[in-house]
Amino acid sequence: MRRTLVAWSGGKDSSLALASLREDSAHEVVGLLTAVTKDFDRVSIHGIRRSILEAQAQRLGLPLFEATIQHGSDNASYEASWARAIAAARAVLGKVDAVAYGDLYLEDVRAYRERQCAELGIEPLFPLWGQPTRELAERAIRDGYVAYLTCVDTTQLSAAFAGRAFDAELLTDLPEAVDPCGERGEFHTCVVSAPSFSAPILASRGETLLRDQRFQYCDFALLGVTRAGH
Repeated sequence: MRRTLVAWSGGKDSSLALASLREDSAHEVVGLLTAVTKDFDRVSIHGIRRSILEAQAQRLGLPLFEATIQHGSDNASYEASWARAIAAARAVLGKVDAVAYGDLYLEDVRAYRERQCAELGIEPLFPLWGQPTRELAERAIRDGYVAYLTCVDTTQLSAAFAGRAFDAELLTDLPEAVDPCGERGEFHTCVVSAPSFSAPILASRGETLLRDQRFQYCDFALLGVTRAGH
C-alpha cells in the first residue's frame, strides 16, 4: 500500500483526487501538502484563507503540511519549500511513498511534477489524469461537492465569475473556450462541502480584489471569523 500525501489546493480537483485515492485499496492517504503564501496567509494561487484550509484538513481528518513561500517567489524557492514540507511530513508520519496531484491533462505541468518528485525520491501520482473535464465537473456537482470560484484569470474569463458557485448554472455560462474544470488556470475554487468532509464549512462571501492587474480574487471567510485583507 502506498502511503500518500495529497497536493492540496483546497479546490475541487484536489478534493476529487483525494476521493479517488481513498476508493483505491492500493493507497493510504496520510496527509495534505499545501503551498501557502506567507505575505497573505493564504493558499497560493487559490487565495483561500488559512482558517478555511485548516477547517478542510480537520473535516478530512488529515494532518496538514505547509510549504511556505513569499509572494512572487521563483521556482527554486518554491521547490526548496516544497522539499522541506515533504521532509517535515516524513519526520512526523514516517514512510511516505508518493504525492498525488489533481492535474488533468497538461503535459508540461505533469512533466514538471515528475521531475520535481524524482529529485525528492518520491513517486508522483495523477489519479484524475485523462478524465474528460466536462464529465468530471458534472460528476463533482452531482456527487454533492460545494465549491466557489475564489480566483479568476481575467485574461481568460470575466472577473464577474469570481465568487460564483461551481454549479450547473456556472458550467452553462462558461464561454466555450474555458475548460469546465479551469485546468488551464482560467479559475480556481474553494471546496466548503464534500462527501469526504465530516461536516460542511460555513463561510461567507466577502470583498473582491484585482491583483497583479490580472487575477480577480473573491474572499471567503469562516462565519464568525474576523476578516482581513488579501
